[in-house]
Amino acid sequence: MNLFVLIAVVIFVYMTIMYFLALKLKDNSIADIAWGGGFVVAAFVAFFFENGYTFRHLLVTFLIFFWGVRLSTHILSRNKGKKEDFRYRQWREKWGKYWKIRSYLEVFLQQGIFMYLVVYPVIIVNRSDMIGLTAWDYTGLALWLLGFVFESVGDAQLREFKKDPQNKGKVMQYGLWKYTRHPNYFGEASMWWGIFLLTVSVKNGIWAIFSPIIITFLLVFVSGVPLLEKKYKKNQEFQEYAKRTSKFIPWFPQKKGK
Repeated sequence: MNLFVLIAVVIFVYMTIMYFLALKLKDNSIADIAWGGGFVVAAFVAFFFENGYTFRHLLVTFLIFFWGVRLSTHILSRNKGKKEDFRYRQWREKWGKYWKIRSYLEVFLQQGIFMYLVVYPVIIVNRSDMIGLTAWDYTGLALWLLGFVFESVGDAQLREFKKDPQNKGKVMQYGLWKYTRHPNYFGEASMWWGIFLLTVSVKNGIWAIFSPIIITFLLVFVSGVPLLEKKYKKNQEFQEYAKRTSKFIPWFPQKKGK
């Protein structure tokens, strides 16, 4: 079976299983946990399907594994003991009697489609037999590491902030959050741009550029930043924080009055 077809089938089956698990748990928030795990599954299938185990294959597979496992376990820990995420609760109420079929199509299968498009560089890399690393690869690895720091450290800082009862109702604006309102989203986008750069040197690798473009677009304009900031649109502290803090790309905060 062609690797592109195989990965499509694997993702379809994986997301369908996650959907039925969500029905059993009555919680569509599992889609967020499934996101990172789906990439890990796809990366391992792509790696073991092809026979040419070069350092590039190992490196990309390891990076996807490390990112996906950390992200899924982080979200699992964050959601433990909590109710369904507010986004999914709103959709469940909005969709009424059609919430089951719309959850399958608009949450799980739609997410699977995006997953397939974003994982494209991993497929390209595993189909390649190119051995040596180039300057593009080292640049990509450096960018991935930068992104991983922003996502993992940003998540850790927010988790510690929320642990303190005195911070209930307050807005996190310290550490990496001082320089961007969404260090974790910036980090995730940066990691996928890094994966793309690890693909540039292989045959047809340049066509994988739509992968980081898609994930960046989703995070900045669709499912990441907009949904979260909509939650805080009536929060005066957040609005003041937003006036002086970069929305996505880290930058020095503006001084008050500017």
